Amino acid sequence: MESAAGGSRTGRNLPAAVAVGVGLGAAVILSLYTVKALFLAVVLAAVGVGVAELVQALATRGIRVPLVPVLAALAAMLAGAYWGGPVWLVGIFALAVLVLMVGRMFAGTEGYVRDAAATVLVTVYPALLAGFVALLLRPGDGPDRVVLFIATTVASDIGGYFAGISFGRHKMSPVISPKKTWEGFAGSALACMVVGGWLTAWLLEADVWKGVLVGAVVVVAATLGDLVESVIKRDLGIKDMGSVLPGHGGLMDRLDSLVAALIPVWALLTLLI
Repeated sequence: MESAAGGSRTGRNLPAAVAVGVGLGAAVILSLYTVKALFLAVVLAAVGVGVAELVQALATRGIRVPLVPVLAALAAMLAGAYWGGPVWLVGIFALAVLVLMVGRMFAGTEGYVRDAAATVLVTVYPALLAGFVALLLRPGDGPDRVVLFIATTVASDIGGYFAGISFGRHKMSPVISPKKTWEGFAGSALACMVVGGWLTAWLLEADVWKGVLVGAVVVVAATLGDLVESVIKRDLGIKDMGSVLPGHGGLMDRLDSLVAALIPVWALLTLLI
C-alpha cells in the first residue's frame, strides 16, 4: 500500500507499475479460466521468485536458507492443498519443516538456530501462506473466488496509493514504513469494501454485505502483511526485495499483502458462501 503524501515521494514509476500490473492480471485471468493447474504453475513461479528474493536478502546478513528444498516444499504444499485439501497442506508443511531442520543439522552447529529459524520463516512466509490460494481454487467457483481475493487485495494498494498522495498527512508508522498514512489506509478500506461487495454480488451471487466484510478484513490483513515485509527489509538494511518488476520492485514487494490476506479470505468465503 503506497500512501505517502506527494507523488514524488512514493518512489514508484506509475506508468511502468500500471503496465506490469495489467500484464500480470491478464496472465492470472487467462490461466484461471482455462486450466486450473496452469494457474497453480503461475502461482508456483511467482511465489518461487519471491522465495528466492527473500533467501537472497537473508544471505546478505550471513543467514543461510536452502533455496531448492524450500521451493520443493512450496510446490508440494500447493499440489497437496489443491488435490488433498487443508489436511494435506498442513501435513506437508509439518513434514517439510522437520526435513529442513534435520538437513541444516548436518551442516554444523554454528548458526543452527539462526538458520533454522529463518528457514521456517521462509517456509511459512510466503510458502505456506501461498498454499491457501490452492484451497480457494478447489471449489467449482474457485476461479471466481480467486479473482475476488486478488482484486480486493489489489484495490487496497490502489486505493491507498491515490488517497495517500492526495490527502496523506498523518503517518501510520513512521519507524516501520514512513510513506504510509492513515488517510491512505482509509482509501484502501473504502476501495476494498467497494470492490469486495461488487464482485461478491456479481461473481458469487451472494449478499453484498458479505463482500463488504471480506473487503474490511482484507484491508487490515494486507496492511499488516505490507508492514511485516517492511520490518524485514529494515532489519536487513534493504529498500526492495528485488527489481524484477519495473515500478514495483521485487515480487515479494507485491506478494506481501496478498499472502497475508489469503487465510482470512479463504476462511470467510468458506464460512459465508
